[in-house]
Amino acid sequence: MRKKEKLSAKIYDYTKICKSVMASDPKIRFAGVINERGRLVAGGMKENINALESEKDDEMIFMELALRVKMRKEFDKQLGPVNFAMASRERALAISVIINDDILYVVSEPDADYGVLPKKIIKIINS
Repeated sequence: MRKKEKLSAKIYDYTKICKSVMASDPKIRFAGVINERGRLVAGGMKENINALESEKDDEMIFMELALRVKMRKEFDKQLGPVNFAMASRERALAISVIINDDILYVVSEPDADYGVLPKKIIKIINS
């Protein structure tokens, strides 16, 4: 059954999604797609924005995110799949959304509207 799911999975243009997400809100700093192994496969930092962390830290964040997403899937049967996950930090707001077996990871300024932003992101993915 798992193989069939992969064959029928919708094809997404990750680069286009990342660009659309970045353009959707001026407070967004980063929009990228991370694969299940924690590697960035599309998108990245908005131009003229200084990163909050080093490139090495990015790699660790991406791998940790991929692991966290895998662990959350353990409860899909009981609770249903995760629509999105959000972490509010002192210096950033981070949102992750599953696309097939990959993760759209969006980071914004901490004062972004966390009630609106996830809905905007999901609408872009589904359009």
